[in-house]
Amino acid sequence: MLGTGPLESSPDLKETVARLRRLVDLGTTLNSTLNLNDLLKLIIQTAADVLECEATSILLYNEQRSRLFFAAATGEDVDKLSEIPVPIDNSIAGTIFSTGEPLILNAIEGDPRHNAQASEHVGFRTESLLGVPLRIRDKTIGVLEALNKKVGPFSDADKNLLIVVASHAAVAIHNAQLVKALKQAYEDVTKADQLKSNFLALASHELRTPLGIIIGYATFLREESEGQNSEHAEQVLNAAMQMRTLLEDMNNLTMLEAETSSVVINKVLLQDVLEAVADEVEELAQIKRQIITFEFPEEPLNMLLDEKKFKTAVVNLFHNAIRFSPEKGKIVVGAEREKENILVWVKDYGIGIPKKELEDIFEKFYQVEAPNVRRYGGMGIGLTIAQGLIKEQGGQLWAESGGEGKGAVFKLTLPFKAA
Repeated sequence: MLGTGPLESSPDLKETVARLRRLVDLGTTLNSTLNLNDLLKLIIQTAADVLECEATSILLYNEQRSRLFFAAATGEDVDKLSEIPVPIDNSIAGTIFSTGEPLILNAIEGDPRHNAQASEHVGFRTESLLGVPLRIRDKTIGVLEALNKKVGPFSDADKNLLIVVASHAAVAIHNAQLVKALKQAYEDVTKADQLKSNFLALASHELRTPLGIIIGYATFLREESEGQNSEHAEQVLNAAMQMRTLLEDMNNLTMLEAETSSVVINKVLLQDVLEAVADEVEELAQIKRQIITFEFPEEPLNMLLDEKKFKTAVVNLFHNAIRFSPEKGKIVVGAEREKENILVWVKDYGIGIPKKELEDIFEKFYQVEAPNVRRYGGMGIGLTIAQGLIKEQGGQLWAESGGEGKGAVFKLTLPFKAA
């Protein structure tokens, strides 16, 4: 039987086992975090400990500037180190990076590649150096350096140990860089989307008032003038109608891209809410000389609902009815109670909807008309938003039509919650 006492007491064996344990712990920890700064600190500290050297540093490659830069170093101010240029040519780290080979320099003094000014800049005297490349697959992303071995010179065993550390580190750094880049890209996209949404909301709001004045004066001129002047006013109103449609779409696009918010319940009289919505769109209906009528029950429908979202949904239904109804057409808005639900409808006598399109019209950006023959404009998102707002409150929205030329009715139901 072989004795184990001498092996167990061997200092070299104990040191090797301790180093291997540190490497295993390093690999486990590196795989558990994607924060780049935390990773770099862990790598340089572990490398300094297992190699028993005075300092370690990580230099990463900057592709835009084609040079290396200090990303982390033990006991040093990284911001101060980052001021030191590390070219690929004529530098020790650059040599390791470009050749992809480890390098041991146990007497660095006098090596022409050594940057003595850099050492003076941070107040650290480099006497010996061990450097290995940080590689991910076939790509070198930087260099890991160990400086000033505390006892004796750097050995091949130290080199092999640092190569193992670098292998773990390169994968972890690469993954962390990818995550960081992804987060930055997401933040940039989010910021751009927010700027766009803010612009759309602001433009829609600021243009609405002057457009309302134009519509008011043009409507007055059309009714009071005769002949050519009346025709000119009609053209102005048609152009204003197109612009108003564009503003509606801008507002709807902002809502479509906004995150879904919570439902805010209000006590309302449903008839009053629907009449208020009709007043809001009356200006648009007057441009086409359309008439809005009501079909309400005698009983007051006092209930609980999210008034803002409900109004927005019904406004979009009105806009749809006005857009696809003819001049001097009629639009009917109605409401009634059906057992545990409230039924609301907006009915028009316009161009109608083919039966095969009744569900598709609620799809985002869907248009019944072919793009090359469109007459009515719009982006096709108003109905999508209306349906989403009703669904948020536990309701449903659908369309009914007898077909082309037979008008359409949009119906929505909501749970009746008495106030």
